[in-house]
Amino acid sequence: MSPNDPRSGGFFFTWLIQTEFLIEMQKPHSIGELHETSLHASIKHYLAMAGDDFEAQCDGYIIDIVREDRLIEIQTGGFHRIRRKLERLLENNRLTLVYPLTIQKWIIRLDQDGQQVSRRKSPRHGQLVDVFYELVRIPGILLNDNLTLLVLQIDEEEILQRGERGSWRRRGWEVADRRLLGVIGEVNFQKASDYLHILPSDLPDRFTNKELASSLGCRPNLAGKITYTLRQMGVLEMNGKKGNANLFSQTGALT
Repeated sequence: MSPNDPRSGGFFFTWLIQTEFLIEMQKPHSIGELHETSLHASIKHYLAMAGDDFEAQCDGYIIDIVREDRLIEIQTGGFHRIRRKLERLLENNRLTLVYPLTIQKWIIRLDQDGQQVSRRKSPRHGQLVDVFYELVRIPGILLNDNLTLLVLQIDEEEILQRGERGSWRRRGWEVADRRLLGVIGEVNFQKASDYLHILPSDLPDRFTNKELASSLGCRPNLAGKITYTLRQMGVLEMNGKKGNANLFSQTGALT
């Protein structure tokens, strides 16, 4: 059992939400909720243990879960929104940052009366490396001794509804809610080696962003975010050129 597991109960790689839980989530919750989505509330229930304090004050901030000597903060949106909060809290507290990473998504569209008009499976399939879309926002704190990052790999429903704030890319549809369908995996990050495990074993000792993208099966811009983040963390460095492309290699800093 990992001492940094916020539930202190090991990993639940095959945990799925049961019908009773879904019914309960439609009711008012005793756990504190400050204008949070259904996804945020569901993850809080998933992590909750007896004795936890919810929406508790610490160093001038509201914390999702306070457990003995550890703070647990759930972030379903961009990390740039909480960077300063994390920096302040990590000065004096051990903190687990929980991030739900969508592997499979179903999209539900509602009309203006709230009636479902369609449900479809998104063609996009997420993967663990997608977490670097957010990690690139906070590279300077990722190796803080007080921080543990817990990535929950999830299936979810995204609820879209017609509205005035709808994105032009969604042609007037706006995200009304997000619902957790199941947690299918958990990955803890704390040490440099945890983050370097994201690099495929078939990479050469020195590699380009293009080679990294090809090996991971991801977009080149994501490969660039990965190498930037790892460089800022001090575990990757630029090491020459291959044509016009930068070459990167590990620094050997694995603590």
